[in-house]
Amino acid sequence: MKEEGEREVVTPGEVLGKASDVRAGRGAYLASHNNLVYASLTGFRRALSPSPDSPDQRPTVEITDHKAHGAIPEPGSVVIARVTRVMAKMASADIMCVGPKSVREKFSGIIRQQDVRATEIDKVDMHLSFRPGDIVKAIVLSLGDARAYYLSTAKNELGVVSAESTAGATMVPISWTEMQCPLTAQIEHRKVAKIGV
Repeated sequence: MKEEGEREVVTPGEVLGKASDVRAGRGAYLASHNNLVYASLTGFRRALSPSPDSPDQRPTVEITDHKAHGAIPEPGSVVIARVTRVMAKMASADIMCVGPKSVREKFSGIIRQQDVRATEIDKVDMHLSFRPGDIVKAIVLSLGDARAYYLSTAKNELGVVSAESTAGATMVPISWTEMQCPLTAQIEHRKVAKIGV
C-alpha cells in the first residue's frame, strides 16, 4: 500500500487492476479481452473514490501526467497525424495534435483498411489513399493493440489535409481521391479530406 504523498509512476501497458475492482479514468483503458485496466501513458497513478451515493462503488484509477499536461487522444477525439508507413492493410501515423492542442509525448496511430472510408471498404487500396509524410485528419476509434490508437478517416471531412508531391511541392486537392502538384501538374491518389465543412 502506498503511503499518502508517495507517488507511483506507471508506464503505458502497465496493468492498473481488474475491471471488477477499478474503473478506467483519464490515461487508462479497459481491455475487453481480459477485463484488465491498463495505463495508456507515462505518469503518476491516482485512485479517485466514488461519491457515496454512486451505484458503482469501484474507485476510478487515472494517470496524471508527470510532465506538463499535454493533450491525450481519447475515443471520439479528432486528431491530426503524420503518416509514417503505409502497408497493404493499414497505415501507421504519429499523432501530433488532439483537437487544437499539440501532444507532448509520442502517440502512435493505425488506420486500418476498413477504416479509411465509409463506402466500398473492400476496394480500398492503402497505397492510393496515403503516402508517408501525409498530414491526415482522423477520429480516434479506440486504443488498439501494441499501444497504438485505432484511427478512422471514414467521413467526408476526414482524410489527407496536406501532402507533398514527389517534386516537393504542397499539393492541391482536385477531387475526393486526387491531389495535384502545382509545379508539375502530376496527379496523385489520396483519400482527401473535404475542408470547410
